[in-house]
Amino acid sequence: MTFSFSRSLLAASLGLSLAFSAAHAFAEPHKQVLADAEQYQPEALKLLERLVNIDSGSGYEPGLKQVSDIAIDELKKLGATIELVPNTPEKSNHVLATLKGTGKAKILLMAHMDTVFKEGSAAERPFHIKDGRAYGPGVMDDKGGIVAGIYALKILKNLDFKDYAQITFLLDASEETGSDVATDLIKKTAKQHDVTLNLEPGRPADGLVVWRKGSATALVEVKGKAAHAGVAPELGRNAAMEAAHQILQLGKLGDEAKKTTINFTVLKAGDRTNVIPDQATAKADVRAAVPEEFDRIEKDLARVSQDKLIPETEVKTSLQRGLPPMPQTPESDRLMAMAQGIYGEIGRKLTEEGSGGAADASLSAGVGTPTLDGFGIVGGNIHTPEEYAEVASVAPRIYLLSRMIMELAKPR
Repeated sequence: MTFSFSRSLLAASLGLSLAFSAAHAFAEPHKQVLADAEQYQPEALKLLERLVNIDSGSGYEPGLKQVSDIAIDELKKLGATIELVPNTPEKSNHVLATLKGTGKAKILLMAHMDTVFKEGSAAERPFHIKDGRAYGPGVMDDKGGIVAGIYALKILKNLDFKDYAQITFLLDASEETGSDVATDLIKKTAKQHDVTLNLEPGRPADGLVVWRKGSATALVEVKGKAAHAGVAPELGRNAAMEAAHQILQLGKLGDEAKKTTINFTVLKAGDRTNVIPDQATAKADVRAAVPEEFDRIEKDLARVSQDKLIPETEVKTSLQRGLPPMPQTPESDRLMAMAQGIYGEIGRKLTEEGSGGAADASLSAGVGTPTLDGFGIVGGNIHTPEEYAEVASVAPRIYLLSRMIMELAKPR
């Protein structure tokens, strides 16, 4: 079977699933999957605790290796073959775990091992459960996703389910920083699959993500002239003051109607209080739902920055693009309808959501592979010390992912 035919088969499958969902075809739960998901919840939480209590911030190789070693050990028990892809120039590795089946569908699961938290965070805030919520660095983003993926595959093994051609579980070591190696690996791998399910955290409203904004970094560089701040400040050209002016005016370039935001987050200028600074830089986080908005922001940065506060300063702007937007598509709508039908089997309702956060799902969708995101454990307060995962969501989310794989693999 050729790759193009496989994609056509998947599209037909998704179309049929949409019709089935509308007719409430997924009326009864799969009893064995549900029983296993519920039985596995305490064990899954113990695995989550092990992972959370390891510092694995982006670039911290010792912790990333510990996390990958644990995941690899679990995946090998399920019969997966393992390939390590070096995340050069860093010393960490991305993981590709592959399971072969007897069917036709090729399904890609993705999660990431790195977090935004610095070394020592796990010791300061170790895994603990309070009032039905699990806490700790990376508990939902994205160590909960790793756990959900492993236990969904365990359930499929228990069922001796092999109706797929291939399941690949890709574990990214650098999602939070977007390495070039990971970008190329995800694009290449996604092209070889019929569908991608990304295991980023489930949103607080118990939903899945059908669109994501893309990301970019705006850089403003100002060159001024140094002078003594007390004796002769008039001889200087204050780069810090000019940078402040630029921040105020360039920070207005967002477009709420188009979901475009620009927020300045880093400012650097001077190193002595008695010297007028001759250099300053400012960086802004830029998010957009459509690629054209990045083009517009780039042009507007250059145009608007010519309006200067301090004469004889030089202002240069640039825009470094990161992850592309993940648009909502007919394919993602069909996948969402399938997921909603499956969740309805256990009496739960999925919300349809978008996100301002960029993720690896955008890379998969960007190469044309139908993609749906947010299959991890439900939680909130992402990227903060108060990040949490809802304990009660563990079993339902494992059920959802297991059944989603089964439906996508089902012959039509």
